[in-house]
Amino acid sequence: MEKGKYLALVGTGALFGSVSTIFFLRLLQNHKKVVRQYNKNATELNGLETCTIAGKKNDKAVNEDLLKDEIVSEHLTRNIQFFGFESQQKVSASYVVVIGLGGVGSHAASMLLRSGVGKLLLVDFDQVSLSSLNRHAVATRADVGIPKAQCLKEHFSSIFPECQVDAKVLLYDSSTEEEILSGHPDFVLDCIDNIDTKVALLAACVRRGLKVLSATGAGARADPTRIRIADLRESTNDPLSRSVRHRLRKDHGIEGGIPVVFSLEKPKAKLLPFKGPNGEEENPSDYQIVPGFRVRIIPVLGTIPAIFGQVMASYVVTELAGFQVQTEPIVNFDTDHYHTLHQRLIEHEELVYGTSQQVQVDVEEVMYIVKELWHGRSARDQLVKEVGRGMWRSVNELMLVRWDCEKPASISNLILLKFKEVDEHESRTLDDIKEKEPEFYNSVNAVLKRAEIDFGYAH
Repeated sequence: MEKGKYLALVGTGALFGSVSTIFFLRLLQNHKKVVRQYNKNATELNGLETCTIAGKKNDKAVNEDLLKDEIVSEHLTRNIQFFGFESQQKVSASYVVVIGLGGVGSHAASMLLRSGVGKLLLVDFDQVSLSSLNRHAVATRADVGIPKAQCLKEHFSSIFPECQVDAKVLLYDSSTEEEILSGHPDFVLDCIDNIDTKVALLAACVRRGLKVLSATGAGARADPTRIRIADLRESTNDPLSRSVRHRLRKDHGIEGGIPVVFSLEKPKAKLLPFKGPNGEEENPSDYQIVPGFRVRIIPVLGTIPAIFGQVMASYVVTELAGFQVQTEPIVNFDTDHYHTLHQRLIEHEELVYGTSQQVQVDVEEVMYIVKELWHGRSARDQLVKEVGRGMWRSVNELMLVRWDCEKPASISNLILLKFKEVDEHESRTLDDIKEKEPEFYNSVNAVLKRAEIDFGYAH
């Protein structure tokens, strides 16, 4: 009997799926067909590639009524179910610029398109090569030799033709900044692997007040579980990040505040030696077409830049939708550190309150409080200053104390402070903090409220 019900349900589901598919296929047959046109003549560096799609102009504002189209709404139905209609509308009304369309950028742009971003500007001066097919999102052998920007635009026209896609075969520099960054984009994706260009782009975005997400080195790595998103200041294991961080601070006075996608994994390989036409090692700079751009090759496992791009797209889409995602913080503590902090809490409770019986957290919960809530830093110092070894050393001056001394030392009533901050905190009332430091008071309460929600204490 149960088996019969199960088969009936499966049959009904299959029938419904078939009917809906036929319905939308008929809609598609009546939908305006998009004609793809290649223009393979514009291959000069810094030349503007006008990749046109017949019957579609890309110089207008984003169409805010995209979701009213039946085919578009069906295309994005899973996103709408995930975000909600209004949030998906924000995504579909957004304009995003992607600069650098190799392994990282092509995957990022592809998923932004599939996620319903209403307008995209794709920028890259390079062409599709055979060796890039191991990591490119859409390129085929038929695309080898054409500009990457044009390649993406042509393929995109058959995936989500309603998106306004502009493609520019252009090298980003000071002379092209206005052309690329004008138009008030909602987000800029930096997928460039050249330090000079990357630094110039990031500095320009900061100067213009544009939201930007930067990708660091994806080459010579193999472990997808070690990819993270954090402030540029926290990407300590990545050589490209280190160089960019130094240049931004030295040349532009920018200390941080730029989110980056990076890997905690140390590179598994180095740049390969450059060999000239005769097969002998030669000076790579003698063969540079564009000054400052790398000629030597770094080995790349194609899956890693693809995942970098997917991570970037996910970050941007959720930001555009206003969907809150708590990224995993980069905290370089080990188990011994959390045991130390737990023991410190017990000793402090015994000293101040005469007993440790109101300590309601174990070492695992201390790990959550320190890592997830306070990111390994004092509640009074949530801006990133100490990273790497500096953060490792900082545990020697941190301890957990009650936020409200009238309540137990529970997961939603513990804050991380430096030793020198503890006495002052415990000598004040919460009312005093609320009156004199309302911003700090509200920010701490917001963090502790998150702990209540995460552990099911909120009502």
